[in-house]
Amino acid sequence: MTMKTLLACARWSALCWWLAMPACAATGNVTPHGFISIFRDEVNASPADVWRALTQLPRWWSNDHTYSGQATSLSLDVQAGGCWCERWGDGNSVAHGQVVLVQPGRTLRVYANLGPLQELPVNGVLTFTIAMQETKTILRMTYRVSGPPDVGMEKLAPLVDGVMGQQFKRLKSFAESGKPE
Repeated sequence: MTMKTLLACARWSALCWWLAMPACAATGNVTPHGFISIFRDEVNASPADVWRALTQLPRWWSNDHTYSGQATSLSLDVQAGGCWCERWGDGNSVAHGQVVLVQPGRTLRVYANLGPLQELPVNGVLTFTIAMQETKTILRMTYRVSGPPDVGMEKLAPLVDGVMGQQFKRLKSFAESGKPE
């Protein structure tokens, strides 16, 4: 066997192992220009229930990752052009993202520079997909962020990935039990 064949086999084995994992998260393609965070897991709920949970953002998003400290201040207008917004106090507000794709029960995509990314010259695309695989409901969340090399993507990637992983876990729990934790 050639080295090239061995490497191809190793990559294929790693991919098969990754796809077979019940819960997975991977920050991939971290470069000076961007990164991709991917979370995928089986959810013990119907696709319709997962969709319903997803669209109830204030009920599963963490208070710790809001400007107001209260996820109840969040709103998500689930239609193209809709706002993922937060309003609190005496006229305070922030647009976390803009909905760009809605396929009820299947896909929700938002252009969103979340958290510390909002003040940076970057582009973030957050996509949720819900699918049936045999008899199992699979939820996948992908967050792609790109920007100029001086932003420091290598340093930001693990921090953003950690926060997004927490939110994914909360969404899954909320879809399964009605409770984010």
